[in-house]
Amino acid sequence: MPVNFSTRQQRTIAQPVRVSGFGYWSGVDVNVEFRPAEANTGVVFVRHNGPRPISIPATVNNRVETPRRTVLRAAGSSVEMIEHIMAALSGLQIDNCEIWVDAAEMPGMDGSAQPFVEALLKAGVVTQDLPRPILVVREVTRLGNAESWIEARPVASMGMSVKFHLDYGSDNAIGRQTLTLAVTPDSFRRELAASRTFMLKSEADWLVAQGLGQRTTLQDLLVFDAHGPIENELRFRDECVRHKTLDLLGDLALAQCDFVGHFIAYRSGHRLNADLVRTLMIEAEKIGVVDSPRLKRRAG
Repeated sequence: MPVNFSTRQQRTIAQPVRVSGFGYWSGVDVNVEFRPAEANTGVVFVRHNGPRPISIPATVNNRVETPRRTVLRAAGSSVEMIEHIMAALSGLQIDNCEIWVDAAEMPGMDGSAQPFVEALLKAGVVTQDLPRPILVVREVTRLGNAESWIEARPVASMGMSVKFHLDYGSDNAIGRQTLTLAVTPDSFRRELAASRTFMLKSEADWLVAQGLGQRTTLQDLLVFDAHGPIENELRFRDECVRHKTLDLLGDLALAQCDFVGHFIAYRSGHRLNADLVRTLMIEAEKIGVVDSPRLKRRAG
């Protein structure tokens, strides 16, 4: 018997709110102002540090491949490291928001989505008159290879769940971690929002040698040597896989709809996550999109 998938109402924030920091990669100061937006606006970044404001809709079609982070480009302008902001908005079910920024790279803050979550909750969330589009996964869709893969599976009830397998092997302190989570605003705030960016010391040393991350310290993110995080303490025993799950939700948010399905990832990263979004969006009519002419136009 077919499941009756119902939509929820769209949401935005009640008032503007600002967050300031610096970009991990560039070290450049940046101010981020979240502003309320009308229903069906979606999430839109606005660069306003040039001659005129430039809008960059946060859709998968505007994503450009860049190592280790999610970057969007439109109208000759770009925004970088947007995945934590996107995860915060998606995790809190805030669908319509303009994000005015005065630099390309979003602030790294403490390496997590928590500072953005706190700011958005301070602004308040309001319900709007139009329903939120949903995309229902009707068949198994899998991308990748034996080394890394991601798939979307149908579910028999409303909602979205994720299972992430992180595998750094057995010769380092990160090791192998797995997390399974039914995604709701409450579970996002409780289980994912505070999890931080992480990397191996060898990766951090290489990035610094390339002239990147010169302003970033060991207190801004988790850097692991053979014994664990250096000069930092874990917030969760399995914080690394929680952060990879947070990144996944931020990338899936580029669909600008709610998913109904179960997502399983093994060593997946930003590229594979976005490729799955593109694949599901292309197949949107076949696998079921409710009340979504806006979504279909962006998928085309």
